[in-house]
Amino acid sequence: MGRRRPVVGAIGSVGALAVLVCGGMLLLAVPLQAQDAKAIVQQAVNAELEVSRTDRSRWRYRETEMDGSEYAVVETQDGEVKRHIKENGQAAGAETLRKDDDYNQRFAHDKALQEKQRQAGLHDDRSATELLNEMPVAFVWKLEHETGDEFALSYQPNPDYSPPDMESRVMGQMAGTLVVSKPDHRIKTFKGKLTNDIEIGWGLLARIRQGGTFDVERRQVAPGKWAITETHVHISGHALFFKTIGQQQDEVKMDFTPVPAGTTLEQALGMLTLPGAKGACCAVATTKDACCAR
Repeated sequence: MGRRRPVVGAIGSVGALAVLVCGGMLLLAVPLQAQDAKAIVQQAVNAELEVSRTDRSRWRYRETEMDGSEYAVVETQDGEVKRHIKENGQAAGAETLRKDDDYNQRFAHDKALQEKQRQAGLHDDRSATELLNEMPVAFVWKLEHETGDEFALSYQPNPDYSPPDMESRVMGQMAGTLVVSKPDHRIKTFKGKLTNDIEIGWGLLARIRQGGTFDVERRQVAPGKWAITETHVHISGHALFFKTIGQQQDEVKMDFTPVPAGTTLEQALGMLTLPGAKGACCAVATTKDACCAR
């Protein structure tokens, strides 16, 4: 399957306001504004989780990375393939493209490679779901402003939060902002900064430095369809076992085109070398004039 990355990875019924009714009296458990903010976050989490369960759309897009590499990427139900467009900011050389093509051909016919990618995607999906579920309770939320199109919220670490695992511990020490779109409650922007150093095993297993940042930007790429379009992660530290904790990542995705349902990996390989929006259509069309002549 095409991988869907978490909102540090992916970003899920409105939680009831914390009110107690006792003897005909309405007792607010927390200030109304704070609870409203938390309810907005819960709506967004619920919306994202529902989409992750039901959305089977696949995409062709361009992806750039911080080292100057640029790729064409095509997602299918059997996996994701990619091919260089640029390397180090320059047009990809023949040897690089040959290596990409050789690997992609092996991948398209090797069930073990496909399963390895699928398992990695499932691991990312599980981690994203777990962290997403923690968002409403991991932070103290504040509604900063509201427009006709979106809610803008800020968050700080919740001192009463007990993280269930190491990834949640790191997330729980972030402070930043969240933007939620209306009316569909989709997450548009999620930014954060690590407020404290984090040590695991007295610093022997891992030490993550205060000041690390992340910025995830998501946009509507088709009616009702959202995708992560930018991921910027700059977290420094030493990690002995948890190698993914310290990372530097700048990734931008653009030019999204829907991939027809049922597209095979062989057809996806053809899409990697076709230009523009026609690529996703022409590579799978049974009659070329059906869409290639548009």
